[in-house]
Amino acid sequence: MRNTAKITTAVLAAGALTLGLSACGSDKKDSASDTSGPLIVAASPTPHAEILDFVKKNLAKKTGLDLEVKEFQDYIVPNTATEDGSVDANYFQNQPYLDDFNKKRGTHIVPVVTVHLEPLGLYSHKVKSADALKSGATVAVPNDAVNEARALKLLASKGLITLKDGAGSEATPQDISKNPKNLKFKEVEAAQTPRSLDDVDAAVVNGNYAISAGLKPATDALVLESAKNNPYGNFLAVKKGNENDPRVKKLAKLLTSPKVKKFIEDKYAGSVIPSF
Repeated sequence: MRNTAKITTAVLAAGALTLGLSACGSDKKDSASDTSGPLIVAASPTPHAEILDFVKKNLAKKTGLDLEVKEFQDYIVPNTATEDGSVDANYFQNQPYLDDFNKKRGTHIVPVVTVHLEPLGLYSHKVKSADALKSGATVAVPNDAVNEARALKLLASKGLITLKDGAGSEATPQDISKNPKNLKFKEVEAAQTPRSLDDVDAAVVNGNYAISAGLKPATDALVLESAKNNPYGNFLAVKKGNENDPRVKKLAKLLTSPKVKKFIEDKYAGSVIPSF
């Protein structure tokens, strides 16, 4: 990632850490040994926290699960808080992102159960189709390694760019081999991509941030990821060793229940897709 991206991520991570500590610091505990209290789960507001809130209000009590949901706007603190025991679990990420995070930060987070897919999409306030992007158009993409690569793969799948052979989960604009429209790329924090739409010609936006911004991926995206054979399903995750926590097992079962599947399908109308 370029220096600008690293600086942006570092600054935001510091701010998010302060926020996360104020929200979770007093709750810090040894989650590996204490399974008697409420299960505290860190989650992105949309759709993760919304899905968890549905479980809490409609399903958890019947199984004896005391569920507490803590919302975070960033993609860093939910994992660091899970690692240090400030929360018991998190629900916000996919496997390529987690693999990259564990590798770079030395954390030990593992998936428990995959719940849904949020298709990544290309959006614009200035054109009505991807083909209408003019030569030299600026496209905003998430600046974290995995989501930037995912965004570039989305554009490549529609023929807007071509990536070099072997470009993987850490691809950057330097890995573009063909760029017929001479697209320029602006790397921004994932959460800021919807806001960038007024300043750029188009932006690739994660599904949860698109929904939070009032966008409807199923109808508003110029280009949308396919759900078929998609490795980016979002899952419930814990620190390694906590997979057998009975509270975690209860939540995993509830998150993949028919009632949650119906809730996701009814509420998000194709913008969030159940993965079970």
